[in-house]
Amino acid sequence: MSVEKSLLGKDTSYPTQYQPDILFPIERAPSRTAYQDVAGIYQGKDWWHVFELSWLNANGLPQVAIGRLTLPAQSPYLIESKSLKLYFNSLNFTRFESNEKLVETVEKDLSNAAQATVQLELIDANHLAVSEPQGISLDQQIPERLSEHPDATLLKHDADGQIIETQYFSNLLRSNCPVTGQPDWGTIFIRYRGQKPCLDSLLAYIISYRQHNGFHEQCVEQIFADIWQNLQPEKLMVYAAYTRRGGLDINPCRVSHADWMPEQPVRLARQ
Repeated sequence: MSVEKSLLGKDTSYPTQYQPDILFPIERAPSRTAYQDVAGIYQGKDWWHVFELSWLNANGLPQVAIGRLTLPAQSPYLIESKSLKLYFNSLNFTRFESNEKLVETVEKDLSNAAQATVQLELIDANHLAVSEPQGISLDQQIPERLSEHPDATLLKHDADGQIIETQYFSNLLRSNCPVTGQPDWGTIFIRYRGQKPCLDSLLAYIISYRQHNGFHEQCVEQIFADIWQNLQPEKLMVYAAYTRRGGLDINPCRVSHADWMPEQPVRLARQ
């Protein structure tokens, strides 16, 4: 089913009864066609934080928590964000005999939509820690050439040919929702082992997404694939911490090697 048929960008009433059929899956395969031979785009996770998570306990009293969802990158489908927001709102007046029953229900519904195992962790509403970005910031670099759209030819190696292992980050990632055109903002992390990239060119490449239309997960996979194919590192991780929209933030991560997969998502002040 095409995303144009989803609820994204349309006026919608908020459900007050449990409505699992409102979830709208989007097939991952079409956006991966150009990168289907890059194994890393299938390796990793999409972490979501759900800030509008509320339900009723067995006595009918409202409960709240922050939800952390984990979707595997190899799932055939991602879940469109507005439908996910409406799904969680449909739980607001639903009684669950225990927190475990809530988690069981949500995991079942989302796993059915994604056609893969989705996990939900409940976090106390006051206990989601904020951390600082780790690594070398790219944001003070001055690129020689800029592009208005993603351009992998911007990516170059540093002239000295040094082999390095480090993590870079930039707060300048911006792209657009492919349906509504609304901007998506994020901090991107690139952990890299191999011949040192030219940092000016790496920032120029990140900036080139500013007018690009793509879902969060698709942008991260394209960035991963372009760096992997053009700079040919030995190991690579690309992770984006997107800012919150509609009570949700999305944090896709793709890795070339399983041992570079973070144990859990970071949480930044911007989110």
